[in-house]
Amino acid sequence: MDLKDHIRGVPDFPKPGILFYDISTLLRNADAWQVAMGRLARIVGAYRPDVLAGVESRGFLLAAPLATKLGCGFVMLRKRGKLPGDTVGLDYDLEYGSDRIEIQSDAVTPGQRVVVVDDLLATGGTMAAGIALLKNVRAEVPAAIALIELGFLHGRDRLDVPFEALVRYDQ
Repeated sequence: MDLKDHIRGVPDFPKPGILFYDISTLLRNADAWQVAMGRLARIVGAYRPDVLAGVESRGFLLAAPLATKLGCGFVMLRKRGKLPGDTVGLDYDLEYGSDRIEIQSDAVTPGQRVVVVDDLLATGGTMAAGIALLKNVRAEVPAAIALIELGFLHGRDRLDVPFEALVRYDQ
């Protein structure tokens, strides 16, 4: 099955000149969703994770069911102020500004193998920050994965761990 057939391109969203790749069309198709989850499970499972870290917010849609399928834990990497309890954060630069990503301070234990999961890799800033944050809390990060990669933005070049995606767009 070609998963691209189930991902809708929405022009000029969220602003003019942007082509948004909408995975909601894939999520609502039971067959395409099962195929995507099976393929992602094979990729992620090869890295033997203890925990999957979903990047806010669409990364949660992938990481949580994958964690269940693989029998491992799931943690959330969220924007500033969204997690209860003590958190550890990392500020990072974006193309036009900065942001912060946080994890609960007790979410992972030192040495746990944590694979970072998101729906899409664009410029790589947020995923690179998530990887760095996990390493700061002494997790081992063997890989990062996404459903979609926008190859023309070269986001994987910013990552210091192996990266894999199911679907790649080169323009």
